[in-house]
Amino acid sequence: MTRTYRGTTALITGASSGLGAEFATGLARRGSDLVLVARREARLVELAERLERDHGVRVTSIALDLAKLDAPAALRAALDERGIRVQSLVNNAGFGMKGAFAEADAARIAEMVSLNVAALVGITREFLPDLVSDGRGVLVNIASTAAYQPCPNMAVYGATKAFVLSFSEALSHETRDTGLRVLAVSPGATRTEFFEVVGTEDAAVGRFQTPAEVVGLALRELDRRSTPPSVVSGGGNALNAGLVRFLPRRAALAISGSVLR
Repeated sequence: MTRTYRGTTALITGASSGLGAEFATGLARRGSDLVLVARREARLVELAERLERDHGVRVTSIALDLAKLDAPAALRAALDERGIRVQSLVNNAGFGMKGAFAEADAARIAEMVSLNVAALVGITREFLPDLVSDGRGVLVNIASTAAYQPCPNMAVYGATKAFVLSFSEALSHETRDTGLRVLAVSPGATRTEFFEVVGTEDAAVGRFQTPAEVVGLALRELDRRSTPPSVVSGGGNALNAGLVRFLPRRAALAISGSVLR
């Protein structure tokens, strides 16, 4: 059965493009009001205007750099000031880097850990009590197929996504007796701006999916009577992620290292 989200508000980070914009469209189509957060204000405003026009929902745009340490508290204060209470949260903001760890820019590494891990945890902590007390919404965290094995030459990125997967599955168990649905979504290669930021498509493994395919799967999983704690997007990606669990660690590492050279 298709769930509707009328009468609720969803907060979506990294909402200016890619998966974030697609989640915004999918939830607006199902009746949810939205709070869209990203750094690029012009893109947020353009998306907000389109969603309000096409779906008749209320959309609030907040331009904010989520990699800053005080971003979760600042985001909470901005919503409190506007009198907005959210029932759903999609933690989509994040980015990756490719290259040898010893040669990577230290400031950029710190920014990635701050955005991919610290901001996700901080924002979840700010809003999870509200989500749990209401019980009508969802918590979606974007992980990656990189979460399922060590990733040489994307070592920090893979580790951040392994954290997101583990964290999300633990929260799914902690909130199992509430109405909140918690889901970690692990896409593989997807046609977003991710690889533009990485600087190469050499890090892509398997067939590229579209944001609509990834978000469509996530919404279908959230529609299920019993939502799983995590899902891998794409049949080939799911098969590979499953196989890694049965491989000796050295073998998984060798395979991953040969792909991400």
